[in-house]
Amino acid sequence: MGRGRVVVKGVAGAVAALLLAAGCGGSSGGGGGGGPTATPTGPPPSATSATSPPRAPVVRVAGTLTEGLRSPWGLTELPGGDLLVSSRDERTITRVSARDGRKTPLGEVPGVVPGGEGGLMGLAVRDGWVYAYLTSASDNRIVRMRYGGGAGDRLGAPQPVLTGIPKGVVHDGGRIAFGPDGMLYAGTGETGETGLAQDRESLGGKILRMTPEGRPAPGNPFPGSVVYSYGHRNVQGLAWDGEGRLWAAEFGQNTWDELNLIRPGRNYGWPEAEGRAGRSGFTDPVAQWPTSEASPSGIAYARGAIWMAGLRGERLWRVPLSGAERSGEPRAFLSGEYGRLRTVLATAGGSRLWLVTSETDTRGTPGPDDDRILRLEVG
Repeated sequence: MGRGRVVVKGVAGAVAALLLAAGCGGSSGGGGGGGPTATPTGPPPSATSATSPPRAPVVRVAGTLTEGLRSPWGLTELPGGDLLVSSRDERTITRVSARDGRKTPLGEVPGVVPGGEGGLMGLAVRDGWVYAYLTSASDNRIVRMRYGGGAGDRLGAPQPVLTGIPKGVVHDGGRIAFGPDGMLYAGTGETGETGLAQDRESLGGKILRMTPEGRPAPGNPFPGSVVYSYGHRNVQGLAWDGEGRLWAAEFGQNTWDELNLIRPGRNYGWPEAEGRAGRSGFTDPVAQWPTSEASPSGIAYARGAIWMAGLRGERLWRVPLSGAERSGEPRAFLSGEYGRLRTVLATAGGSRLWLVTSETDTRGTPGPDDDRILRLEVG
């Protein structure tokens, strides 16, 4: 399989097996007010009958919600629609008005020790708590802070939820999200120590599932453990589709980045396998990309598809799950127009995506307005 190819594997009839010759389409602009329509990259859908093929999906860049962010990483939506965004390196959380983009600093989170790929990362909100995945002096951990959400409210003192996640200069994972079952999930990395991914006693290189208080969730595959799946290199994207299935995006090393359908107790292969190996005992990814075209971080589910933000790939991938389109293949949007893309978040209705750029994380080439949150309309 040569470079420039995306491989998608069928899963229970939801995604057709196919190959996509990935190209570099995109859009321009993205300031306030209106914006262009992003034309998808890839071949046109092939008709299978005399009827016209369905309209290709589009993403309209409706504008920039806010700009001037520094090393933004985590993004979560508050009740009422406003956003919280974390700064990995500055250790702060900022509230952003979904109406006009006004930024309200909520303060610095104590105990965060940024370095390499670690710092203040994923965010989630539940029942008056703000949850954060962060790097401390000794480990990666999940904490929670009280937040009333009103004008002038500040974050409460962080309380540990789960500690002891291995930390490293690289591969710190960092995404957290509440699933439809009310449990808290976290994607972790193996910190460059590849053996941790296969060690079920370690929290590194895993997807974790726990109660909101940090205890092993009922029904976990390994009794008394928060480990939900293992054999991961560096998970930074978590999302659930319309059927309640968990999907995860994972950084590859040199060959294949992955989109995985997560099943409890499954082994996803790292470091024995990168991409589709077809080996007994390992679960292959549903889709894989050359690392130059993805380096996936955040993902979201909206309008029958997974949307995947690419860092090195500098594009937004759409992977249809419903089979509603006759073509069925992934499409790339916004290729190279906004630089590195870190996080994508779907609003409750699914017609809008918030997209966070990542040019100020020491690996990009920031412009005067970076970093920003873009407002995307999905059609």
